[in-house]
Amino acid sequence: MLSTVAGLVGEPARTRILTALLTGRALTAKELAYFAGVTAATASSHLSRLVGGNLLTMEKQGRYHYFRLRSADVARAIEGLMTVATVPSNGWPPHHHVAPALREARMCYDHMAGRLGVAVCDMLLRRRHVVLVDGGGEVTPTGERFLTGLGVDLPKARSGKRHYCRGCIDWTERRHHISGAVGAALAETFLARRLVERISDSRALAVTPLGRKTLAAMGVVEYGSAAPRVAGAG
Repeated sequence: MLSTVAGLVGEPARTRILTALLTGRALTAKELAYFAGVTAATASSHLSRLVGGNLLTMEKQGRYHYFRLRSADVARAIEGLMTVATVPSNGWPPHHHVAPALREARMCYDHMAGRLGVAVCDMLLRRRHVVLVDGGGEVTPTGERFLTGLGVDLPKARSGKRHYCRGCIDWTERRHHISGAVGAALAETFLARRLVERISDSRALAVTPLGRKTLAAMGVVEYGSAAPRVAGAG
């Protein structure tokens, strides 16, 4: 089974398809053909194999077929492989070919990653709002009050079947960001409150002026008063 999955992931066009879906959004076959740089017919063949291999799921809506990653576990596996794949032949730095906007802030399936995700995680750990252990984590009572005050729907997050709270090694920063249901709920709140905005045709996120003000108030010192360091999406 492992060799089958490796074969599916290892083909360059399929790799680009999987990476495009790390936004957490559902995309059409035509859109994925564009991201993969292949014809519609070739994309259709790749998508069929990825669905058959349980890496993607397809939903038909009208005359369109939408594809998304089957689960957060699939996204986590892809991100884990990217951690290994980004180490260059000369050994370091692992992020030297990563677009600046992606390294700054991006969606990792349904949670925030990059410098932003790591900085928020650092603050939550420093203030003992969350505790991370191998393979999992928990939100402390003070963390519950803090996140609820921010607008994060923790009861909804806890009611799901996925891991409630866990740390994910960021493939550019090589430190933890928050994933699991809590990470997804936190990203949802940031987007809903317009603290961050999606950059078109990219996994990258842009931190808004309101977001920088809010992050400073939260104690995320890396985003206190600095102007945005990047403008492109990459």
